[in-house]
Amino acid sequence: MQTTTLSFANLHNHGELFANLLRARRKSFIVRNNWDLPEAMGMEFDQYDTPASRWVAVHDFGRVYAGIRLTPTTARVGIYSYMIRDAQLGLLDSIPSNLLYEEAPVAENVWESSRVFVAHDTPQKLRRVVHLHLIEEMTKAARDLGATRVLGLIPANWPRWAKRRGLDAEAAGPVMHIDGIDNQVVSINLAEKMH
Repeated sequence: MQTTTLSFANLHNHGELFANLLRARRKSFIVRNNWDLPEAMGMEFDQYDTPASRWVAVHDFGRVYAGIRLTPTTARVGIYSYMIRDAQLGLLDSIPSNLLYEEAPVAENVWESSRVFVAHDTPQKLRRVVHLHLIEEMTKAARDLGATRVLGLIPANWPRWAKRRGLDAEAAGPVMHIDGIDNQVVSINLAEKMH
């Protein structure tokens, strides 16, 4: 099993991995969750998949088991910045604007984690290992990018696994029922993990 952090600067070194990641996202979010998201050529994407973002993939022999997108909170593409902030500003119909307790940050040291998934067909015996690899690579990639904090809108069951994965995480917004799933914005402190 491998973990890879992709960027527009290194996509060419990884063959079909980026396309396979977007295909796996489509299966997770459009096919499995029935979310109304943009898609083309069997891949899911949105306005936040830009050269400013990074994508973490847990994969093996062309199969993508899990993924995360990291986007700087300083990103700007037209009227969009990053998903959590844009939702708070009322730019996204599918996510309530009251998802944060405070104003969404715009700072070089804060990155957003989004499009987090573990593929539905990942065998149960591999899921813990896949999840561990995903969180470790996300933390490493965010640190390497200078992040001291990561914000993510994730399933609200995060307290069950965050401590086991060594994450210093806390709720940054209320639990919200979105598309049939209880979600919550979480703030992950990476400051103590910086070298």
